[in-house]
Amino acid sequence: MKQRPLVQAACFWIAGSTAACLLQGTEFWLLWAGMVLMLPLYGMMCSLSWKRLLILGVIFSAAAGYWMVQDKLNTSKLSGSFERIWQSVLPDKSTAAMQGILVSSPDIDGDRVTFTLRLKGEVELELEHTDIDQLPAETKLSNVDGERVLVQVTLAKEEELDEAALWGRGQEVRIQGALERPSISSNYGGFDYRNYLHYKRIHWLLKVKGASEVVQLNRTGGWGTPQLLGNIDKLRQALGAKVDALFPDWQGGYMKGLLIGLADELEPDKYTQFTNLGLSHILAISGSHVAINIGLLLGLCRLCRLTKESSQLLALGFTPFYVLLTGFTPSVIRAGMMTMLGLYLLRRGLLKDGLHLVSASCLVMLIWDPYLLVNVSFQLSFAVTAGLIVFVPLLRPWLKWLPGRFRSAVAITVAAQLVSFPLTIFYFNQVSILSLAANLVLVPVVSLVSLPGGMAALLVGLIWMPLARFIAYPVIQLNRLTFVITEWLNSWMGSMTYWKSPSLLWMLSFYVVLYWLLSREAGIAKEQERNQGSLLTQEDTVPLPPYPGHDPRPASAPGPIPFFNEPRRSWRDIGMSLAAAAIMGVLLYVGFQSDYRQGTGYVEFLDVGQGDSALITTPAGLHILVDGGGTVTFRKPGDTWRQRIDPFEVGKKTLVPLLKKRGIHRLDAVVLTHGDQDHIGGLQAVLDSYPVGMIFLNGSLADSATMNQLMRTALEQDIPIYAVKTGQVLQPDQKTQLVFLAPEDELITSNFPYTKDQNTRSVVFRLTMDGVSFLFTGDMDAKAERRMLEKLESQAIKGLQLRSDVLKVAHHGSKTSSTQEWLSQVQPRISIISAGRSNVYGHPNSGVVERLEATGSRIYRTDLNGGIQFRILQGQLYVRSKWQALNEAY
Repeated sequence: MKQRPLVQAACFWIAGSTAACLLQGTEFWLLWAGMVLMLPLYGMMCSLSWKRLLILGVIFSAAAGYWMVQDKLNTSKLSGSFERIWQSVLPDKSTAAMQGILVSSPDIDGDRVTFTLRLKGEVELELEHTDIDQLPAETKLSNVDGERVLVQVTLAKEEELDEAALWGRGQEVRIQGALERPSISSNYGGFDYRNYLHYKRIHWLLKVKGASEVVQLNRTGGWGTPQLLGNIDKLRQALGAKVDALFPDWQGGYMKGLLIGLADELEPDKYTQFTNLGLSHILAISGSHVAINIGLLLGLCRLCRLTKESSQLLALGFTPFYVLLTGFTPSVIRAGMMTMLGLYLLRRGLLKDGLHLVSASCLVMLIWDPYLLVNVSFQLSFAVTAGLIVFVPLLRPWLKWLPGRFRSAVAITVAAQLVSFPLTIFYFNQVSILSLAANLVLVPVVSLVSLPGGMAALLVGLIWMPLARFIAYPVIQLNRLTFVITEWLNSWMGSMTYWKSPSLLWMLSFYVVLYWLLSREAGIAKEQERNQGSLLTQEDTVPLPPYPGHDPRPASAPGPIPFFNEPRRSWRDIGMSLAAAAIMGVLLYVGFQSDYRQGTGYVEFLDVGQGDSALITTPAGLHILVDGGGTVTFRKPGDTWRQRIDPFEVGKKTLVPLLKKRGIHRLDAVVLTHGDQDHIGGLQAVLDSYPVGMIFLNGSLADSATMNQLMRTALEQDIPIYAVKTGQVLQPDQKTQLVFLAPEDELITSNFPYTKDQNTRSVVFRLTMDGVSFLFTGDMDAKAERRMLEKLESQAIKGLQLRSDVLKVAHHGSKTSSTQEWLSQVQPRISIISAGRSNVYGHPNSGVVERLEATGSRIYRTDLNGGIQFRILQGQLYVRSKWQALNEAY
């Protein structure tokens, strides 16, 4: 590091930016003071002068200050203008008409078109709801030039698809719609859309109904960066159409991602297969893509007998064009910058250290846009690139038993997997144990055959399609084989491991221990190689035996020289290596553990919109999922054109990611309270992702495609399915007990009949955990409540008890249940209502809320509080909600 000042500067800039990003106020200044105090120790360890230390301290402080200034400036001009005029804040929703320039390529997906608009001129507002009397119904906001707004247009009819296809980056439009703030995370560990858009400098959404609300003011757009990028988009679309003509069916979307960075058109199922195996980097244009294309260009230059200098100059000019053509993403920008710097230094004869190229590119990009620091593509691209430079030489001695070229390929793949591992589990919470094998087999094939072959076919296709199809044919066959292999590897049930998102300290510790372990072993291996090779390199002077490599046999003895006196490793070396390996094992063990502490019980009501889902974790660490939410659609059969490539599905997009984020590896049981879509719709994604121990349901099936597919999957996976019986008891551990109270015994049959009225037959059970009780009611109605109250009065069920500390209010707070008689018996201290925000059913009913308040129950609602977590420890109940900072004890 001492000989790499640019690397040190980049590291301290990243550290300063990270500190300012994660910490604020007193916490940041305490960290800054600690860093200043630690600088002398760092200088002693690295033998740095006080001037170098002072410069590094200034770089750290400058990076932190630069981040703070940029974040301070990253505010909404819309909100700011409103505050200056009316001394108030812009309401969360209002109707707005605005004018601006498209600065992103419109993304057409089914009936939705999405693009980013940079405002120009005034914004006319019509406030929909406000309790500030002095505000007029209409107002105009000026000084909003440059504000970015994300526009979502929902097309009204199929004919509007042709009109939307004419929209392009660089065009100026006038548009009207509902101005809304982006949603924030409503579950612990959930995706925060508002924060995501904040780092893209977008603070508002404009939701538009119909393409008629978008009026094009000009089609050419004049001159400027958006217009230039718009022309690049047209070129990409033309090349994409050529790719579609060369490669059939789904291969068109795959090859467009591979060649020009249009990865969104690959079928979602096939993209998921790639992602599960850690192969998604193949579709993200990065260093390997740039290197292969530059290599093809230089090879073509050699065939044309161009000079070395001319070839390098041509490659230098081609690189920025390729970066623009492939989407201008952080990974390809990094690769392009490193390539251009490398080619320039190569021409000057100054190319010596790859880490300096990485560091210089990193600094330039972070100064250009500090928010790139939190971009996943940026982090993975730079981490893997730097990791390859550092760790590949350390891995080679471990692989000396492999042939030379294959050794390098294996070392590169292993290094990339090791370096990307902490970031992969932090963002995606999953790693396949087959990922290394998949990368070893498929990456060389794709990189050396599919990518260059596809690029050659595309270029030739611009001139003569028959020859291009001939070139594309072997690539097509190889692509089919590639996805046969990925599908086969994905079929290995249990190959996927799930990890909770680790802390920053854990990630730093992983990298430090990994470097410590590999560098020690590599250093020892190199020392042995030097000792063993000393005899063969000596010419004049030979030391007296014994020495490493000395052969006591006669000179005429056949065979290679054995290294009889190979030096033994010292006990200190062995101990240090074992210590590093042990620490790494501890880190992996801690990282693989669930996010829940042993000995403590948890009950979490997840916000899944208009639906139900709850996760129970017992003190022994067993996990029980109650319902899985579900996306309810009201689309007509003739509206197939509205279908999106990857539509939102609550199980896939919300429930499964939350389970992964908590580090849950399997579900010991799943309870289906009944068969309505908003309770079981999300469970298909759960069964596709997780091993499930058993399933409990109400003894009947709903006549729906969702239920049929769910049961089919359960049977294929050999998951035991049990019909709940009244009075049945399930005891997962010594401190946890589930007593099932409904449905009634006489309705249970062995063949699971289809039943239309699922609400009445909802599974009802009382959970007791470490002395705290919860009553789960599904969507039971007043009729089912009366039957249970009659059983309680007649003592038809021995030990039946309804009074509970926490009540999950039935049917999302509908007026069809939660009668006064029922609540009088349950007497909950806390009531949970799971309902979607602004749902069309009007849940919860105001009368139900009033009855709950009359009982003295504290009400938590997922539409108002977000996800709600209960923690049970030694008979004490603690509750917190995502949108309420208090951590209350009951």
